[in-house]
Amino acid sequence: MAAAPLCVVLVEPAGPVNVGSIARLCANFGVDDLRLVAPRCDPNAPEAQRMAVHGRSVLAAARVFPTLLEAVSDCHRVVTTAGRLDHGSIPLGPPEAVLPWAISGSSMQPLALVFGREDHGLTNDELLLSQRVISLRSAEAYPSLNLSHAVAVVLHEVARLQAAPATPGLPQPSAAIGPEGAPGGTINSGLNRDLQGDYTDDPAGPKALEACLNDAQDLLLEVGFLLDHTARARMAKVRGLLQRGLIRADEVALLRGMVRQLRWAVRQHRP
Repeated sequence: MAAAPLCVVLVEPAGPVNVGSIARLCANFGVDDLRLVAPRCDPNAPEAQRMAVHGRSVLAAARVFPTLLEAVSDCHRVVTTAGRLDHGSIPLGPPEAVLPWAISGSSMQPLALVFGREDHGLTNDELLLSQRVISLRSAEAYPSLNLSHAVAVVLHEVARLQAAPATPGLPQPSAAIGPEGAPGGTINSGLNRDLQGDYTDDPAGPKALEACLNDAQDLLLEVGFLLDHTARARMAKVRGLLQRGLIRADEVALLRGMVRQLRWAVRQHRP
């Protein structure tokens, strides 16, 4: 079965040199789908063109989106990257734990590899749009890599995994994403889920999950479970739970149907 196409997504890139370098990396690794979310520079600036070299066709075809959700709305699996250590409760995993799962899907919709801003990466809300988050190994004193270097590391690892022959009889790699070497030496063992039975099941896309969560938030506000000033934080926890559980599209549709029916029932019986 052919591998799903890859797309590289850059969120608010500020440096044309980085954008051009990443276009070149896309050409190096056979990726022709570069997506830019609200770029803070001209992606076709002379510096970008100069750095792209033989990746200029990738650069010229790059698509621009206003938000990350819109940029990944057609993707079946979304993997983000984080260099920050202060990411709260969002679990991180090394590439060898995350990428085997990412490239294993059966869908021919794109796999999105998302990279954040040069100065402060991705926000927690943006990380929560993905099913898995990668942390690249580097010195704790300075964990953040240059944007184009991070893209090079991840694309190289994807290419290595795709080229590696499958070994019959060996178990699939775990998609557990407990943070190795986390502060305090603890690993989020509750997330070390064995995915062998459903390793190739495709999770729901970000757009479908977003619509379901919006309906759920409206219902929970209406019945008083959520308050306006706490709704965002609580729904972020629900989103994280569903993303870590790799909820499928049919399961999202079921949940959304339940939410809509409950909302209808609440309105029917309200005095």
